[in-house]
Amino acid sequence: MATLTILLMLSACSLLTLASPLNNRDSTKEFDALSPIPSYITESSPKNVVMNTIDSCWRGKTNWASNRQSLADCAIGFGKDAIGGKFGDVYEVTDPSDDPVDPKPGTLRYGAIQTEPLWITFAKDMVISLKNELMVNSYKSIDGRGAKVEIANGACITIQGVSHVIIHGISIHDCKPGDGGMVRSTPEHVGYREGSDGDAISIFASSNVWIDHCFLARCTDGLIDVIHASTAVTISNNYFTHHDKVTKRESSEKWNNWKWRSYGDEFLNGAYFVPSGYGSCSPLYSSAQTFTATQASMVPFLTLNAGPLNCVLHKPC
Repeated sequence: MATLTILLMLSACSLLTLASPLNNRDSTKEFDALSPIPSYITESSPKNVVMNTIDSCWRGKTNWASNRQSLADCAIGFGKDAIGGKFGDVYEVTDPSDDPVDPKPGTLRYGAIQTEPLWITFAKDMVISLKNELMVNSYKSIDGRGAKVEIANGACITIQGVSHVIIHGISIHDCKPGDGGMVRSTPEHVGYREGSDGDAISIFASSNVWIDHCFLARCTDGLIDVIHASTAVTISNNYFTHHDKVTKRESSEKWNNWKWRSYGDEFLNGAYFVPSGYGSCSPLYSSAQTFTATQASMVPFLTLNAGPLNCVLHKPC
């Protein structure tokens, strides 16, 4: 499967903007579950790159680290109103260990399950191997800027029945199915989970979610699942690789009336899109959600920095 970079906004009428591999990384190889994952941290300077609408909102600023929550003002599309932990405290992850039932302060899980808004950052580079799926609570931002953060070789992220979640700038790869067992979802609630499928990120019955500048690869099931009436979702600037499917259309009668359209896209290297359904599928953007789409020939430049960025303190990303 060739590498893809995708900007995806989801509502009841699904609009998919899809480009074939047009960035500066090797995308000529067929999908191989055992081949090495390439480096995903970009080295490009924002001084010399054409930025898309989202990136131009924040990447050129030198104070991004001291003003992290302003990232929440930069989303576009149906997920534009996702605020994550914009109005909460900054919580720093210092410990890469994981306990699904009794997480320690300083771990990612401890911050993700709290009930109050939090903007979650990372004190250093780390690889987090989750022992079971990570249940992310409402009003949370997971912000990997300034560190190389990987969630890998275990269960991964579940966003279920919540709202206002932002995940930015982390790598999620080699995700395995989670076993049935007890998992804590809030400080007050721990319950039995039947096991996760092995998705990198599973968005289930949730709204106002934004996934931006993440690297996703080589998972047992999907890379990002958006299912069960999830709505108001933007998936942007992500780097998808080492996987054998992009999007799945359910075949049951329940989904037969969904409309799938592609507007103004260029399909290269054998990529194609088959529309379905009848009637108009124009996105019902509000004036605040609307943005101007550039021509498809600009995709190589606008997706050049897909995936996590190499952000350095006091410098533009």
